[in-house]
Amino acid sequence: MRKDLVLIAAVDKNWGIGKDNKLLKPVPEDLKRFSGFTRGNMIIVGRKTLESFKDKKPLPDRINVVLTRDIKFNREGTVVAHDIKELESITENYSGEIYVCGGASIYSLLLPYCSKAFITQIDEEFDADTHLVNLDKEDDWIIKDAGEWQESRAGVRFRYVEYINKKHTIQG
Repeated sequence: MRKDLVLIAAVDKNWGIGKDNKLLKPVPEDLKRFSGFTRGNMIIVGRKTLESFKDKKPLPDRINVVLTRDIKFNREGTVVAHDIKELESITENYSGEIYVCGGASIYSLLLPYCSKAFITQIDEEFDADTHLVNLDKEDDWIIKDAGEWQESRAGVRFRYVEYINKKHTIQG
């Protein structure tokens, strides 16, 4: 499996990412940034994450790859993979960026194949039922860049932090 995937997520102070299959606190500025990164590229999501999208439809202007163990799953506008081997064959010749977009089990499964992570840190604690691994406590992950804290139109403080995986990041 290639090792240049890009993890992208918004987390609270406890690295919570969601509750009841919804974002903890949608941050309009972050959603716009997410769209800017992912449009024209490939995204990998789990089935439940896809079902959390508007009208349960794939995001437009992207190759939506759904990684699910559900053999019967099929959704118009998606490419379905049932395991890492199928995912590898789907991604091996793709030349654009590939973003890992959740949920928790997809992040956990694909983290070893990510070379960087774009994390939006929200300066609050929420009642989350799903979490991302805390990259600050992972030996292979270091902060490459941390932006300034800013105030969202949604009324929360947030900042962007870029992490790199020391194991297989191509320096450049």
